[in-house]
Amino acid sequence: MTSKLKALIDKGYKINLNKGDVVLYLGASHGVTAKIVSEMVGDEGFVYCLEVAPTVMKELVKVCKANKNMAPMLYDANKPETYAKYIDKVDFIYQDLAQRNQINIFLKNAKRFLKEKGRFILIVKASSIDAVKPKKELIKELNLPGYDYEIIDMEKTHKKHYAIIGRKK
Repeated sequence: MTSKLKALIDKGYKINLNKGDVVLYLGASHGVTAKIVSEMVGDEGFVYCLEVAPTVMKELVKVCKANKNMAPMLYDANKPETYAKYIDKVDFIYQDLAQRNQINIFLKNAKRFLKEKGRFILIVKASSIDAVKPKKELIKELNLPGYDYEIIDMEKTHKKHYAIIGRKK
């Protein structure tokens, strides 16, 4: 399976990730997509790569060592207060977490770290939020107050996933 970010780029969606941006990546996993983000922001930018699973952290650390504009961080994205002292305000949040409260996790982190007019991509795995409710119904119920955004169905490349691309008002 390919990177969800790469799938969005290949489909022609405007990502709004720029050279020099500082990015908070929630759910960096092995670092495959984080490396793409790192390349997009260039040497002038920086990517905080947050991951909760120690099992994948070893791979993420290797990727970060090879890309000097990345830092691996072993923290739970559900608890931004535990890593707040290490992260400044960011231009962009990329989140790819398959957790029931993934929307709430995004909102907590965006409130604390995302700059005014900051941008984001939130990858939503509908079945992680509610395995029974039809995904189209679930997406209709999504509400991100204070943000302008569009919802993109990623079914053709990533089953049961949506991408929410937007910016802070």
